[in-house]
Amino acid sequence: MNKSAQNPLFEKIEQIRRRQAKVRDTHITLAHGSGGKAMRDLIDDIFVKNFNNPILSQLEDQATFDLANLLQHGDRLAFTTDSYVVDPLFFPGSDIGELAINGTINDLAVSGAKPLYLTCSVILEEGLPVETLRRIAASMKAAAQKAGVQIVTGDTKVVHRGAADKIFINTAGIGIIPAGINISASNIQPGDVIIVNGEIGNHGAAILIARGELALETNIESDCQPLHDLVATILKACPQIHAMRDATRGGLATVLNEFAISSNIGICLDEQSIPVKEEVKGICEILGLDPLYLANEGKLVIAVSAENANKVLSAMKSHPTGKDARIIGEAIPSPQRIVLLKTAFGAQRIVDMLVGDQLPRIC
Repeated sequence: MNKSAQNPLFEKIEQIRRRQAKVRDTHITLAHGSGGKAMRDLIDDIFVKNFNNPILSQLEDQATFDLANLLQHGDRLAFTTDSYVVDPLFFPGSDIGELAINGTINDLAVSGAKPLYLTCSVILEEGLPVETLRRIAASMKAAAQKAGVQIVTGDTKVVHRGAADKIFINTAGIGIIPAGINISASNIQPGDVIIVNGEIGNHGAAILIARGELALETNIESDCQPLHDLVATILKACPQIHAMRDATRGGLATVLNEFAISSNIGICLDEQSIPVKEEVKGICEILGLDPLYLANEGKLVIAVSAENANKVLSAMKSHPTGKDARIIGEAIPSPQRIVLLKTAFGAQRIVDMLVGDQLPRIC
């Protein structure tokens, strides 16, 4: 037996290491980003405890996967990354943690991919309450479990007080695209039908109210939700989807302009067919905003051939996240690269991209 193992000091150190890590500080300090024991305790107590899975538990600097297992899901890899800086951190219907998980899942899903693995990197401001971080990590855990994905690696950094705003989160994700799926904005053809899965602008309106800058009372909640299961339902009914994208920053208007530019076609919308909650309309009228540009975190826009439109619409309506789906317009041959809106009064107006954002820091 190794004599050093009998040393009471060494035994005491080993006992300490075997104890479950616990963050006893009430607020984040620079020590939590130092690379030492305080940082290890933070990672173990908050992140590993919540996100634990066989890949993450190895605590390597990278996650490794069996390629043969990945190929069982399809023949192409989808990879995406996004950062979340929303203010406030908690808002009606969701929070920054759930948003970070669902946002990255949705970026994968609209390519037709099955989301599998995510990363989580956080930048913490010195002074952030530890309890706030616990709530966010727990929310991320719940969102990941609901979506059936695993958070497999990550990183933690702490910056001086005032160098960030409480917490910024970056998530990256990988998924597998099944064989035969080819979704791209460049596929859109004149005559294609444009479909959205429900009311637009709820997330942007919820964030605006949550900031407390307006003396308004409303029950609007963010539409933050994962869309991968809805996408799977759509593709099962019709694999021949031409284009699909989630409408986040810049809203519906920005996505449709991206469609028109990528495919060199025009798009004509019917204002009366676009679903918008009455409360959202009211807020927009008061503030001079346009719901077409308000952010969403659970809405996808689809372009599909007219012959498959009803099949896709029925499939969407059969799913909880698509029950309010609507056909809102069509692709037209000209004017190219332009989005037109047919108003309720029978006139037409151009719906262009905004130079900036109506509401910054909404995701």
